[in-house]
Amino acid sequence: MKIPMMDLCAQYSSIKAEVDNAVAQVLTQQQFRGGPLVEAFESDLAAFARAHHAIGVASGTDALYLALRALPLQPGDEVITTPFSFFATAGAIVNAGGVPVFADIEPATFNLNPECIAPLVTPRTRCILPVHIFGQCARMDAISEIAARHGLAIIEDAAQALGASYRGQPAGAWGMTTALSFYPTKNLGGAGEGGAILTNDDEMARQIRLLRSHGAETPYHHVAVGVNSHLHTIQAAILHVKLRHLAAWNEARRERAAYYTHLLRDLPEITPPRETEGACHVYHQYVIQVPERDAARRFLHEKDIGCSVFYPIPLHRQPCILDRTSIRAACPEAERACNEVLALPLYPEMPPEQQDAVVAALTEHVRRLHRK
Repeated sequence: MKIPMMDLCAQYSSIKAEVDNAVAQVLTQQQFRGGPLVEAFESDLAAFARAHHAIGVASGTDALYLALRALPLQPGDEVITTPFSFFATAGAIVNAGGVPVFADIEPATFNLNPECIAPLVTPRTRCILPVHIFGQCARMDAISEIAARHGLAIIEDAAQALGASYRGQPAGAWGMTTALSFYPTKNLGGAGEGGAILTNDDEMARQIRLLRSHGAETPYHHVAVGVNSHLHTIQAAILHVKLRHLAAWNEARRERAAYYTHLLRDLPEITPPRETEGACHVYHQYVIQVPERDAARRFLHEKDIGCSVFYPIPLHRQPCILDRTSIRAACPEAERACNEVLALPLYPEMPPEQQDAVVAALTEHVRRLHRK
């Protein structure tokens, strides 16, 4: 049985008529940038996330970059963030003129550890950038308290966590701005690149809209040096259809995650994902910690079972970042996670027999280790 990491074709098949009609509407109107379809998606996205503004941009990376630019981040300003994330988190900080400072993660959730943030605050610290990794919010109450005590801004990276919540507040409710990604594999994924920025601040929203359009207040009148970063109309139309299904898809992910955890109960060698008290995890990825991870990955691949490592190298050890951070704090938990984590196949349409087969293969892997 071939088991993919995820099956985008299964999702498309379930909503094919809706998506095809949305795309046909764009092709009929021949408006591929901006317009009522983009505005309607932005409005409904803001309502879903309980934000005043949702501003579509070209990618999740651009969402982070523009949020930092609109802060505004000044050259040399330090941004405290996690070393356990996709490269865009650090890359956006550097490209916006900032200096990434890495605080270690919590071993149970892989999220930024609030206890590791405060010792890294300096007079140059401008912002804390937590990443809600794998679909679970960081402990934002503790992070918000640190930010308030030191007068720091918060920018949330919720690229993997749209629909997640913590203590009754959705991802995106804690920061000055929040970056989202609509890369096709995300819980809300488009048919290509796309992203958005959430904010409750009217002036911040104005600045972001300005910066995403080359800094132009009116055509050919540029008051800032911005970029060209727009969510294309055809992407907005597809995402608008999918947004109506997102809550149900997230719940289906939670159900399949619970089934995995149930199946893994007799394998104490494997640590399943753990939810923080008060958190609603939306399982963008179902990530376990497994002994001899690389051997486990090879074994699953030999059985045609998809699995992935997110992430094999922490950001503070990436070659192009080594000389760009001002504080080199030890991040042992991030280092350990990079050596132990393995993401298993999980998607809303995944049938239980595939999950049974995945766990059977993991059981065989563990037994092989015992026979060594």
